Amino acid sequence: MEKLYRNVLVPFEVYREIEAGGDSAFGIGKFRKADFIKKEARPLPIAPYLANSLDLGEAAVIQLAINKNIDTVCIDEAVGRRVARLNGLNLTGSIGILIRAKRSGMAFSMKEAIKRMEARGVFLSQTVIRFALAQVDDLK
Repeated sequence: MEKLYRNVLVPFEVYREIEAGGDSAFGIGKFRKADFIKKEARPLPIAPYLANSLDLGEAAVIQLAINKNIDTVCIDEAVGRRVARLNGLNLTGSIGILIRAKRSGMAFSMKEAIKRMEARGVFLSQTVIRFALAQVDDLK
């Protein structure tokens, strides 16, 4: 991922959510070792309109972006994406990152990546899956 993004900022609240999965959590080793991922050390004061309308992780992502003048956030949930847009933020999501990785020449199967996400409880609509596969179909 460091080939795709120079810096990734992770709010304290999201960092804690990721770490809550323990040492056997999916991708935790790479997450911990990645030096391009900057993990915020303290919880953020979150604006009430964010805290009252989103889960803590999404609210923290948007608040951090606002605080640090970051223009693009990674959010998958529809409500979080809507609120991010209302705050003038550009969006990507897990699938957007996978498409970008595939287009940059990373060798992996999009179908397999989607299957692994779904096996880990990530819900993807058939529309999103068809879109993702169509975007990388000619990059096999």
